[in-house]
Amino acid sequence: MTVGSLFSGIGGFDLGFERAGFEVRWQVEIDPYARAVLERHWPNVSRYFDVRRVRHLERVDVVCGGFPCQDVSFAGPGEGLAGARSGLWSEFRRIIRSLRPRYVVVENVAALAVRGLDTVLGDLAALGFDAEWSSISACAVGAPHLRQRLFIVAYTNGEHGRPGLRDSVTRAFRPLQAFDGFESARAGWQARLANPSELYGGADGVPDRLHRNHGIGNSIVPSVAEWIARRILEAESIGA
Repeated sequence: MTVGSLFSGIGGFDLGFERAGFEVRWQVEIDPYARAVLERHWPNVSRYFDVRRVRHLERVDVVCGGFPCQDVSFAGPGEGLAGARSGLWSEFRRIIRSLRPRYVVVENVAALAVRGLDTVLGDLAALGFDAEWSSISACAVGAPHLRQRLFIVAYTNGEHGRPGLRDSVTRAFRPLQAFDGFESARAGWQARLANPSELYGGADGVPDRLHRNHGIGNSIVPSVAEWIARRILEAESIGA
């Protein structure tokens, strides 16, 4: 199966889906440092600069991405999807409408649950998608930090004469909602706080440290993306 990423950052979604066996076909990212990272790791993948101007993307099975969170985050001005940056969800929606992928995976900060989730789900429904969603902490998949994020998996129902697709995706994705119940994961995160430099893999003293930390801070944990990608493959297998 194929995947394309919007707001690609340093490739957290791309790496996770690739690990699950997907082929990355294109990426859209405006930040120069992040684009350099993508170029190094995916030299043969098509890349585009500005999500507002990109047209004629190749159709893929999955479109994924984490649109900007600054206006959604509780640390931000609180404009939500009406803000200039988080309002780029409208471009995400435009590309979904244009490409009609079989699956859409959306990521944002947990605050989206009260600052725009209803709009995102409504937009997806208007485009013919059902969805499952859950707030996931990075520490629940073994990462040395909390990083709680909201993930949405949207899917068409009954495509190509397969009316069971909705049920299979629901069954495949629902276990993700149990991840945050792992107290041992939270305990491991707390223990790692004793050594804050571990959060960034010893970034002190390395070239482009600030850009590197910024890229990591904006990225998702690839293990979560990989888990979701494998559940999509599982749903495909069940619905076949």
